Amino acid sequence: MREMAGAGLVALMLAGCAPVGAEVPAEPVAPAADACGAAALQGLVGQPASVLETMRFAGPVRVITPGMAVTMDYSAARLNIEVDRTGAIFRVTCG
Repeated sequence: MREMAGAGLVALMLAGCAPVGAEVPAEPVAPAADACGAAALQGLVGQPASVLETMRFAGPVRVITPGMAVTMDYSAARLNIEVDRTGAIFRVTCG
């Protein structure tokens, strides 16, 4: 009798781990592809980097110049603006 009571208690404890009918996602949810708004700023490509001095951005911005050391951490909300050796913006991405 004790064995059955113990098994029943274990079953009740395990049943409380997940709500009935809850679905487990097959893959982790990816961050939004354009969480930083880079798509709307593609018009900056080809412009001189000096245009950034007059702009305001809603979130964090990282201006990356040639030879600059940058961290490899990924932040979907961070706007990355890459500048080439001539001082022109050549890429605008999230990360």
